[in-house]
Amino acid sequence: MQLSALELRKGYLVTYQGRMCTVIHWNILRNDRRQFVQMKVKDLLTGRIQEMKEHGETKYEVLETEKIDLTHSYRDGNEEVFYTADGAEYRVGHEAAEDALKWPGETYKGMLADGKLVAIELPMSVTAVVTETAPPMKGGGSGTKDAMLENGIKVRVSLLTAVGDKVRIDPETLEFKERV
Repeated sequence: MQLSALELRKGYLVTYQGRMCTVIHWNILRNDRRQFVQMKVKDLLTGRIQEMKEHGETKYEVLETEKIDLTHSYRDGNEEVFYTADGAEYRVGHEAAEDALKWPGETYKGMLADGKLVAIELPMSVTAVVTETAPPMKGGGSGTKDAMLENGIKVRVSLLTAVGDKVRIDPETLEFKERV
């Protein structure tokens, strides 16, 4: 199915320069005469991210996908192995699952194209425990400070956050949402 750049959305699977890519960022830019689409696509084979600015009418081949719930089992060479609840095994290249696996979870959303697992999606938000940060500042207002999460990722959190607190984070932007 062909869609124009204006019709694409984040999460769509497209063919770009002969490669299977997922749209990870999509935004409309307008000037007085035309509309442009600002996009970032991630190559599912190499993990490479490419930014581009396209005319709204530019056509893309969108691949039919199906989303399923999966549980991560183990890494086998350069492949990650996942299972469905009924025991079906799916394998995907490490690059296609790497970002999602940074955030340990019970289940992951897998994207199938033609019955083959091609990507693991990032969740909308994740909850993680703060393992390192400066002491909380009482009455600290609305500023932020550096913190290290249990999975080794550095983020900015509110001034009231202490070591051991659970925080909700947007895994794509690493933006702090709230203390849980």
